[in-house]
Amino acid sequence: MRSNLTLQGPPVLGNNMLVIGLTGGIGTGKSEVSRILREWGATVIDADLVGHEAYRPHSPAWREVVAAFGESILGPSDEIDRKRLGAIIFNDADARARLNSMMHPRMAEMVKEKIDLLRQQGEDLVVLEAAVLIEAGWNSLVDEVWVTHSPEGEVINRLRQRNNLSEEEAVSRIRSQLSHEERAKHAHVTVRNSGSMDELLEEIKFLWADRVKGKVE
Repeated sequence: MRSNLTLQGPPVLGNNMLVIGLTGGIGTGKSEVSRILREWGATVIDADLVGHEAYRPHSPAWREVVAAFGESILGPSDEIDRKRLGAIIFNDADARARLNSMMHPRMAEMVKEKIDLLRQQGEDLVVLEAAVLIEAGWNSLVDEVWVTHSPEGEVINRLRQRNNLSEEEAVSRIRSQLSHEERAKHAHVTVRNSGSMDELLEEIKFLWADRVKGKVE
C-alpha cells in the first residue's frame, strides 16, 4: 500500500540519467511536486526561468518579440514586461500562437542544451517543469511525462485564495489552458493532488519507488 512507503532522507541516486517532464494545469501543484523532487536530489529546469533568459534585453528573441508586439510591452530597463505582453495575448488566440511560434523553438533549444550539459556532468535525475510541455512539443525532450491533476473545484478555490481571483477569472484561466484530458493522452504518470500536503508527499513516494528508483540506481 502507498501509505506504507517511507523514505529516510534524500534517496541515493546512481549513474543513469532520467529526464521527467512535469506539467499540469494552473493550480494543480506542479511547483510542490517539483520542490519535493528537488529536495530528493533532482535538478530542476524551470521553463519560466528559461523564458526569462530567452527574453533577455536585445537578444534575438527579444528583438523578434518587440518587433511583433511593439515597444509598449517594455519596462523601464528595456526588459519585456510579461504582464503587459500577457494582457495582449491572453484573449487573442492568434497573437498567442504568434508568440509561441517565436518562443517555443528557441526555448526548446535552450532546454536541450541544459539537459545535454547535465548529462555530461553525470546528473541522475532531471525534472523539466513546464506548463506548456505538451503544447510546445517538448515531451520529445524527456523520457517520461508526469501530469499533475486536481479537481476543478479545488483548483478554483486555490486560485481565488492564492491569486485573489474571482471565480469567473479563475475559471477563465483554467479554460484558457490545455485540458487535463488532453494532457493525460501524453502522460506516463498522473500525479493526483486532491488532498493534504502529506497525501501529496505519499503520492510522490509511491511514484518514486515505482517510476524513478530502478531507473537511476
